Amino acid sequence: MLAKPDLRIAYVINSVEGGGAQSPVPAIAAVLRQAGAEIAVFALGRRDGRGLPAMEAAGLDVRVCPFGEKQQVAALRWLHAQLKTWKPDVVWTSLTRATLMGQIVGGWLNTPVVSWQHAAFLKPANRALLRWRRSASALWIGDSESVTALTAERIAPAPDRLICWPIFAMDAQAPQATAWRQGETLRLGALGRLHPVKGYDVLLDALAQLKRDGFSPPAPFEVRIAGDGAEMERLQAQKTAAGLHNVHLVGFCAAPPRFLADLHLYLQPSRSEGLCVAAHEAMQAGLPVLASAVGELPYSIVAGETGFLAPPGDATALAAALAEALSDPERLARMGQAARSRTQTRFGSEQFVARGAAIVQRLRAMA
Repeated sequence: MLAKPDLRIAYVINSVEGGGAQSPVPAIAAVLRQAGAEIAVFALGRRDGRGLPAMEAAGLDVRVCPFGEKQQVAALRWLHAQLKTWKPDVVWTSLTRATLMGQIVGGWLNTPVVSWQHAAFLKPANRALLRWRRSASALWIGDSESVTALTAERIAPAPDRLICWPIFAMDAQAPQATAWRQGETLRLGALGRLHPVKGYDVLLDALAQLKRDGFSPPAPFEVRIAGDGAEMERLQAQKTAAGLHNVHLVGFCAAPPRFLADLHLYLQPSRSEGLCVAAHEAMQAGLPVLASAVGELPYSIVAGETGFLAPPGDATALAAALAEALSDPERLARMGQAARSRTQTRFGSEQFVARGAAIVQRLRAMA
């Protein structure tokens, strides 16, 4: 049962595109609303718009800036006009552009600002700007242990202004993967936008290396990469040139839980990550994860127990980890169950709700 709203939070985000920073917005907003906050979402752009239906289905009031990403002054004026009319008690920001604009408008309106940090990588200019503007946010929130530690190091807010609220909450009802059986093709998969940061080119290099080395696993396997983006054409060309006929670029995935439940092993070869929602959704589905050791992933994956780790950008190390995983397909289901259990312990829904409620109490004191 929702408490009667006594706190108005303007949730300012970069865009309503589909992606890791936007996808948890409905769940985060639900916790804030349950604790007695009224939420409206203000997006500085639309991009692909794929995050919008889930927000609207959650009953959120979502307002999207009509100006392009390069029209910074117009977007800032739009946000100021929107918040001046809506009159929030707190401005809640996510990602660098939204944070900087939210800080400016929050200052104009004399309204406290709370700022999420999601990214493990920040452009040097953004890092310098956020560090310079750190006192403009009354509270900084890291979306994972790793990002909270990075925020302390690179933005350096006062220790009492930095807390951790992991952006992922375990869904015990999520569809579950089934164990591989003798005679079945092993299904490996990855989920995310086709962008260089996701490292799919490194994955294709690793698979090509296994092929050149004559690696012969005990079961045939295929790799499905679900997502779209600017890298589609280049990755298609790379896969064709390497003769990787068992790799499929399947395009945008509208139902990630079903996609994950049809796999035996999840792949996350990223060059950089924060928490990485997709990898944690895979573990939630009972899948072992083979990933780059970036962001929160080394905190969540126990090598040899719940998955496999390799250095980012290292195709040779990734090929070795793939060979290890593929050489014993029967143990993948056991590792997947261990991954699910570890995810439940670290990201249970009770912890998620409790941390959010504690933040709302703190915001009331600020407002």
